[in-house]
Amino acid sequence: MSIAQKEDIITIKDVADYLKLNEKTAYRLASENKIPGFKVGGAWRFRRRDIDTWIEQQSLNGGHLVDFATLPRSTIHPIVNSYKKIENITIKKHKVVSLFSGCGGMDLGFRGDFEIFGREYDALPFEIVWANDINAAACRTYKKNLGHDIICGDIWEALKTLPKRTDVLIGGFPCQDISVNGKGAGVEGLRSGLYRAMVEAIRQTKPKIFVAENVKGLLMRHNKESLERVINDFESLGYNISYQLYHAADYGVPQSRERVFIVGTAKKYNFSSPAPERDNRTWITAREAISDLERMKEDPEFSHIWSKAAKSGEQGNRKLIAERPGYTIRAECHGNIQFHYKLKRRISMREAARFQSFPDDFLFDAKLRETERQIGNAVPPILAWHIAKAVADALGEG
Repeated sequence: MSIAQKEDIITIKDVADYLKLNEKTAYRLASENKIPGFKVGGAWRFRRRDIDTWIEQQSLNGGHLVDFATLPRSTIHPIVNSYKKIENITIKKHKVVSLFSGCGGMDLGFRGDFEIFGREYDALPFEIVWANDINAAACRTYKKNLGHDIICGDIWEALKTLPKRTDVLIGGFPCQDISVNGKGAGVEGLRSGLYRAMVEAIRQTKPKIFVAENVKGLLMRHNKESLERVINDFESLGYNISYQLYHAADYGVPQSRERVFIVGTAKKYNFSSPAPERDNRTWITAREAISDLERMKEDPEFSHIWSKAAKSGEQGNRKLIAERPGYTIRAECHGNIQFHYKLKRRISMREAARFQSFPDDFLFDAKLRETERQIGNAVPPILAWHIAKAVADALGEG
């Protein structure tokens, strides 16, 4: 039976599942022109009937992989004739406003089109049309990697330049007063109180859906009033509000990191939380995430540099366990980041970026301490991608 009885465009994951390959192998075969595919927005796409034709050709060829481009035109008719049309497909993109963007972890997840840990995360139907952060170094990194401008400055001033409308609004409002390691001031604190800027941005732009990320501490008993305040303020704008605690490791991030996502939907939209892909038996381990970097010398351009801080206190003395995910990557650890599971040093910033699921081609435009802060503050792109895909589904574009 064919992969499908109807014409359809599918992803690399679909092809890998059908051919009983891992995604990395399927990606390599497509890149080598051994599987017939094309790219849309940088992500591989395939036509179902092309894959069936290709499978038939492998049978005729004795099971040996052939270069699809060398087949006679008549063999693959009408595939070749239609490729140019397919490559010019314009996918409708939803406009996104991004607040507290940092170096761009959540924005990268919403954009998609990146590869890490042997998996390609497809491009998603979102376009970031406005972004803001107050940290100059984070803004440099953001622009370097996301490829578009970001307003660098105070959020309240930046709100004056917001577009009149947007489809989606996203942001991880500052959490220093709410986190376990914070001062416990809740949303009345100077930093965490900035969620009100998000409320104002939602009021102005009227998105169909918004996503707000914060630390697990927001759900703790002593922050009950803070959570109620946040939910009430969002609901007062006319949105249905849901929130859930996500463990990043369940979604392919090699890190023990729990974060709350608050999702607001306009009345006609329904958001369903993305289902976990892994559990504690299949989490990506520290060894799997960074073992290939063990012999690499320090490389500042690649952010493969590490703190020389001596052991200090409980958190400054943590050592990775090779067969478990990494510990939570923090923004303000002042060089006291976790020690490597094997080497006599702390993990490098590139290794920290791996634990946060940043692809290796994501380069940080900062020195060690500021890079540490950017990575620790970020939403893991892989986790953001899963949330974004669920948002796309809610908007009817998943």
